[in-house]
Amino acid sequence: MRIEETGIPGTYVIEPEHLPDDRGVFYESMRSDELERSAGVLFRPRQINYSVSRRHTLRGIHSVSIPPGQAKLVTCVRGVLRDIVVDLRVGSPTFGAHRVTELDAASGRSMYVPEGVGHGFLALTDDTCVCYVVSTTYVPGTQIDINPLDPDLDLPWECAGTPLISDKDAHAPLLAEALAAGMLPDFDIA
Repeated sequence: MRIEETGIPGTYVIEPEHLPDDRGVFYESMRSDELERSAGVLFRPRQINYSVSRRHTLRGIHSVSIPPGQAKLVTCVRGVLRDIVVDLRVGSPTFGAHRVTELDAASGRSMYVPEGVGHGFLALTDDTCVCYVVSTTYVPGTQIDINPLDPDLDLPWECAGTPLISDKDAHAPLLAEALAAGMLPDFDIA
């Protein structure tokens, strides 16, 4: 597998090596030992979540306060999505920067999102299913939500028409509001 940093510190795209034969294809989606060896990341899964979305569904930008923090490995297991990560860590050299990656079931490509980096996606097909392997279990009241349509972030969702978005995400604070309210983690503890 190939593990490549995205330009946002600690955030990686993981490309599996496909082993095709007459029956189909096999690949290792993630190996914690390879992530640790290649990137110095110690990732120990504690919970696995799935979301299933209609085409043009926009989810995010989501993160978790530190503590408890939450790193995640995001993989599209059915369909296609436009994945966007945003650096929410105050003091990071890439604070507010984003990275766009297309994830699809056929490639098996995954995004490793470290603690303090926000994540969201736009489903490009109906019945898009996303698997989130996360480093901590759900703790109510620790979620950090940033409005994915924040004009200052100007994220390239490129949605044809109006995206389907939850009330929670549509009314989430803008990045500047979250920063002013002290909701965001510091880079040095993320």
